[in-house]
Parts: sequence; structure tokens; C-alpha cells
Amino acid sequence: MSEPSAESAAPGRPSSGQSLAQNLAEAAARRDRSRNVGALRRLAPFVRNHWGDASLAGVFLLVSSSATLGISGAVRLLVDHLTGPKAAADPVGVDRWFLILGAVSVVLALASACRYFFITKLGERVVADLRKVVYRHILTLDPAFFLHTRTGEVLSRLTTDIQIVETLVGTSISVALRNLVMLVGALALMFVVSAKLTGLVLLLIPLVIAPLFLFGRRVRRLTASTQDQFAEAVGYAGETLDALETVQAFGREGAAAEGFGAAVESAFRISLRRMTARAVMTALVITLVFGGIVLIFWLDVHRAMADGQWGELFQFAFLSVMAASSVGQLGETWGDVQKAAGAMERIGELMDARPGVRAPAEPTPLPVPPRGAVAIEGVTFAYPARPDLPALKDFSLAVKPGERVALVGPSGAGKSTVFRLLLRFYDPQAGRVLVDGVDVRDADPAEVRARMALVAQDSPLFSGSAADNIRFGRASADDEAIEAAIRAAQAETFLKALPQGLDTPVGERARSLSGGQRQRLAIARALVRQAPILLLDEATSALDAENERLVQRALDEAMQGRTTLVIAHRLATVLKADRIVVMDEGRVVEQGSHHELVAKNGLYARLAALQFGQAA
Repeated sequence: MSEPSAESAAPGRPSSGQSLAQNLAEAAARRDRSRNVGALRRLAPFVRNHWGDASLAGVFLLVSSSATLGISGAVRLLVDHLTGPKAAADPVGVDRWFLILGAVSVVLALASACRYFFITKLGERVVADLRKVVYRHILTLDPAFFLHTRTGEVLSRLTTDIQIVETLVGTSISVALRNLVMLVGALALMFVVSAKLTGLVLLLIPLVIAPLFLFGRRVRRLTASTQDQFAEAVGYAGETLDALETVQAFGREGAAAEGFGAAVESAFRISLRRMTARAVMTALVITLVFGGIVLIFWLDVHRAMADGQWGELFQFAFLSVMAASSVGQLGETWGDVQKAAGAMERIGELMDARPGVRAPAEPTPLPVPPRGAVAIEGVTFAYPARPDLPALKDFSLAVKPGERVALVGPSGAGKSTVFRLLLRFYDPQAGRVLVDGVDVRDADPAEVRARMALVAQDSPLFSGSAADNIRFGRASADDEAIEAAIRAAQAETFLKALPQGLDTPVGERARSLSGGQRQRLAIARALVRQAPILLLDEATSALDAENERLVQRALDEAMQGRTTLVIAHRLATVLKADRIVVMDEGRVVEQGSHHELVAKNGLYARLAALQFGQAA
């Protein structure tokens, strides 16, 4: 990617697109080097925002764990009573102990239900907040980010990876905390019952923890790799489905299915390795835990046979099984933790990505009221993917408020690049872009874009109604403003013919409409914005001759009092421009009126001769 200029690297101004690529590469390297679950620390602020639910979940966790541990004491007292000399003569006493067991069980059930409710609620809330924050952040990233990351991969991180985190926060973390509390509590009570045997249990813990860490790291790495491969598959599917008509037209359905299948199989193979590692880890943990518990229980039975303390034996055995079960389940949930850590690292890469174009710390406000003046001074710009092939070379252009300027020239001359710089999707490597006398790099990009309305050659529309698409240009637009924009765009006839009029759903990307209808809807969306600067990039390219004439008349009226820049290959649409600027290879080569440029017999004259013949 291209090196930033001294201007773009100056303090208070955003870095160039190069820093974005470096951030992504460094994030991937950090993920490869990571050996812990530190990525999950990113969830802490989201949990703190809902500390009430987290606190209640913690309280009921302690209550349910205490009730479970309390059962072991009740069992010991019951066994001591049953094995005592007066057991046969005191059936009421036996009933009392069973009532105590029943009461503890009821407390356990209620506390467990409340714990489940609050921890699940917390998990759902945290993940919902995370999704919103990640998506809002994605919307701030500039086009340079999507040169390196496919949309399908971003969607995979936004859905599948966050779903894995949801499983952790809403389920696994609750199970892990419960079993951790149970383990600590069981060990403490075991120490009270028999310090000697508990010491033997503690000696087993390092043997159990070792496979958790040994295989846990491998599970985390394989999880991240699985998600990368799955994101690759989703990205491939997104591209082919987005161009499904093209795929079918060229008979490439089989090849597309094979490509997607290969990506899915690659993800499955890595996932199989992850599952194998986790299965081996689980087997080792369970074998070590229960093998050790059987050994300790054998020793305890021999001791009880010697001293007759059968209640103590049952309590210690109960606690030992409880501790063993807790360790075994911790081994299971540790795999979920590692899996979620891998997913959170990928989400973190999105969160760490910073747009090269963003508002400075103290943006310069644009003058009010807006005038619509545009100036481009000595700009040289190359796209990040083509640093050695500048799209604009020492390009300069000044447009006065209310002036109509047409940009013409062969494909690749840099016309659309001018619009992208005005909208500040990119920053130039050299030179300045000014709107109403303010360098756009010193202003808030949102404020700059608020002064412009764009109609692109292929203006994307959205699912929803026709009215929703028009109101996308200005959310506060009332019905009167929408109807005025529709009339100006010559869209009134076909919109009224729809089954539900303006409220008719137009489908994904408005595919239920024809190309010309979609373009007129896009023009209405731009007109309702009422911006002082109009940017028309082949705005009438999808219209037939009759509709082009009608829309052109409407656009002529809409241009009154507005600064307008028009890109057009069909020169008939720019004849009424105040000035025609001819571009070639990123430079201005000619400018003037149609007749002046034809008289010069230069590039414009040749383009005009190709379109109009000798009549030019």
C-alpha cells in the first residue's frame, strides 16, 4: 500500500490506508502468538454495564452451591443416625433428617433456577450489546478496509463468532463458575472431614490441570483456524449468491458449489482436529480424576471399617465425587472458553481496525449557511491496492457555488475518483480537497457528506418500501418532501402503479423494479436530501431515451441554486453544463463549453465526433 504523505501523517489527521493493513496483519500475528484467554477481557466492560444481573447471578450461584454442599452434611448426619444404636427405635428422627434433605433440595432447585435465569439474561444482553457495538464500528470503517476483508468474512465474525461467545457467556461461564465454587467448597469441607485424604486429593490436581492447559492451547488455535476457514466459505458464498444471475448465465453452478464445498470441507477437517484434541483432553481429565477418587475412596473405606465412622465416609465420598465431577466439567468448559477466546480474537481484530479516514480530535466546522463551493488543489492520489498507479496526478479543479460542471473523459481517467475524494472516502497523498473553503481532512466526514447528495451509476437500494428507500436520503423528510422528490425524478407514474403504492416492498436491492425504475428511485433519494452539492455519476445511464429526457429535465430544475458535478460518458447529457472539464489519465487536459472544446479539436472533439458524428 502507498506511503502516507507528510500532510496525511500530520498530527491531528487520520493515518493512511496503510496503517489499516498493518493493523490487520499485526492482529493475525498476535492471534498466532497468543497462548491465553486474554481476548475475553474485552467482554468485561459489557458485563459491568449490567452489574445488577451479574450480581444476582453471583448471589444465586453461591446459594445453590452452598445448598449442594449442604446436602453432603445432611447425608452424613442421616447415615450417622441410621448406623447409630438408637436408629431402629427413632423413626421420627429419620423422617426429620429426610425432611431436611428435602428442604435443602427445594432451596437448591429455586436458587439454580434463579441463577440460570439471571446468567442467561446477562449472556443474551452482553451479546446483544456486543453485536451492536461491533456493527456500529464496522459502519465507521472506510472502503480501504474492505479491500482486504471480504464482506462475507465480516458477516461471519458478526454472526458465527459472536454466537460462540454467546454460548460462553450465557452457558459455559455459568457452568464453569458453579463448578469452580463447588470444587473449592468441596475441598474445604473435605479438609475438615479428613485433612490427610484431602492432601492426597490435592496432589492429583496438577495432574488434572496439565492436560487442560496442554490441549486447551491447541483447541484455541484450531478454533480460530476453523472460524477463518468458515469465514472464507461464507465470503465465497456471499460473492456467488450476490452474482447468482451471472453464475447461472455462464453455467457455473457446479463450479460455485464445488468451491463452496471445498471451503466447507477445509473448515470441517480443521474442526475435526479440534474435536479430537478436545476429546483426548476430556478423556485424560476424567481418567485422572475418577481414578484418583477411586483410590482415595478405597483408602477411606478401610479407615471407616476400622473406626466405624460411616457418616464421615459417606460425606467424604459424596464430596469427592462432587469435586471430581466439578473438575471434569471444568475440563469440558475449558474447551468452550478456548473456543470463545479464538472467536473473540477474531472479533477483536474488527474492533481494533481503525479507519484511515476519520474526524480529527477537534474538527473545523463548515461555514453556515452552506455555499456549495468545491476546490481540489494539486491532488495526487493512488488507491491503496494500486500504489504505483495514481488515479489523479496533480489534479486541480475549482467549482463556484451554483455552477454546473461536467467531468468527461475515457474510462479510467479518474472521474469517479474525484467524487470519492469529495465524499472523503479516501484522503489524497498530496494536495487538498476543500468544501466551502475548509480542508475536508480538518472537518468531520459526516458534516462534509451531509452537504452532498450522490446518484451513482449503480445506486444500491435496500429492502423495504419505496418510501423507505427515498427517506433513506433524509430520515426527517415528510410526505410532502417525498412526493416532491418523486415528481422531480419522474417516478410518480410507476410508483403509483405498484400494488401498495409507496408502501409496496421492493425486495432485496429493489430487484422487483427495473433498472430504470431503480435509478429514478435513487434520484428521488438524492433530491429529497436537499443538499447544496449534487454529485451525479452517470445518473441517467440506466434510462431509456424518453425517460432520460424527462429525468434530465427534472435534474435541470433540481440543479438550480445547487453546485452540481456531473460525470457522463454520453455527452448529450452535459451540453447544458456551465463548464465541461475533460480528464485523461488523472489530469485536466481541456475545459470550456461544448462549442469551445469542439473548436479546439482535442480529446473532447474526438469523443464528440464518435458520438455525434460530423454534426459535432
